[in-house]
Amino acid sequence: MRIDLNADLGEGCGDDEALLERVSSINIACGWHAGSPELMMGLVEAAHRRAIAIGAHPSFPDRANFGRVEMKLSPASIRSGVQYQVGALEAIARAQGARLSHVKPHGALYNQAARDPELASCIARAVRDFDPQLKLVGLAGSALVEAARAEGLRALEEGFADRGYTADGTLVPRGQPGALIDDVEAMLAQVISMLNEGIVRTWDGQACRLHVDTICLHGDGPHALVFASQLRARLLQEGIEVAAC
Repeated sequence: MRIDLNADLGEGCGDDEALLERVSSINIACGWHAGSPELMMGLVEAAHRRAIAIGAHPSFPDRANFGRVEMKLSPASIRSGVQYQVGALEAIARAQGARLSHVKPHGALYNQAARDPELASCIARAVRDFDPQLKLVGLAGSALVEAARAEGLRALEEGFADRGYTADGTLVPRGQPGALIDDVEAMLAQVISMLNEGIVRTWDGQACRLHVDTICLHGDGPHALVFASQLRARLLQEGIEVAAC
């Protein structure tokens, strides 16, 4: 078995350099919720040197709220905003001889697209028209995954190591009890269960188990480095290879 271990980086918090030694792919903030051109350039160079897959992490235009407040924007705004952010990172990567591997929306953009087929399709078309070779990362079983496949993109179904799940297999909203996992043993147990048994999602009373392609650790979490170290060690102990998709 093999699994991709990804982290959201370039957000001006956490220990990005140390996390790079423990993950197989990264999602770099493109400036709209956090980050800067300097952070983008530094992470691209460091990831490229380590052969870590590089992805864009576009957001709603909302630095004040770290991109975590839902917004209702026009399809043209979503399309141009996604392409603008991905294009900025792609230009930096190309200048250093690197290439982008994937796109993973951030925060509210990601969560809204998980349940809103229209928004999901808009994001998927923006990525497809920018570069149809880019993979699109979405919550396992979500509308974003379905939209990516409908547009001919390779979809990566994502599970979370440090976020709590509801009974129907969706993420517990931030701010509610159980939204964040802060115990390393609970985190390890959730990931191993996810890999061995899949994520159980429920639609209209019908349950199914979903395969996960990539596991996310939030780089801005207070336990990010400890979690990443413990998780990578446990995966190797279980005979699970950590490698980009």
